[in-house]
Amino acid sequence: RIREHIEDKAKLPILIFPEGTCVNNTSVMMFKKGSFEVGGTIHPVAIKYDPRFGDAFWNSTKYSMMTYTFNVMTSWAIVCNVWYLPPMVKEEEEDAIHFANRVKAVIAARGGMSILPWDGGLKRKKVKESFKEEQQKKYCQIVT
Repeated sequence: RIREHIEDKAKLPILIFPEGTCVNNTSVMMFKKGSFEVGGTIHPVAIKYDPRFGDAFWNSTKYSMMTYTFNVMTSWAIVCNVWYLPPMVKEEEEDAIHFANRVKAVIAARGGMSILPWDGGLKRKKVKESFKEEQQKKYCQIVT
């Protein structure tokens, strides 16, 4: 359905948040590859909140939805910087994952954020043992 939409030039662009979750304004998490598989032009946008007047980030392990809503509604302002970056197109030999990572790197660089290789699932779940073992092997190779 997305491919059909982007091929119809009479339709407006689709706004997609490929990260799938919001983090604490310090990093960009892994993008879901689906929106990068359909082709078309990607118009990256970097958004970074300025927490001086009110924090838009909801730490759901610390605050209930009611508390978060109250904090946002009573904050002086929710301010964010928005950077519209140059359009990007998937290169001929590039797969969706590499394209997503290239777009993510451009967004992270402009927003002054670090790049995380994992998705938002780690906010709620324990890390898989296989992922831990992979990182341990990489560390052992560095040390030895």
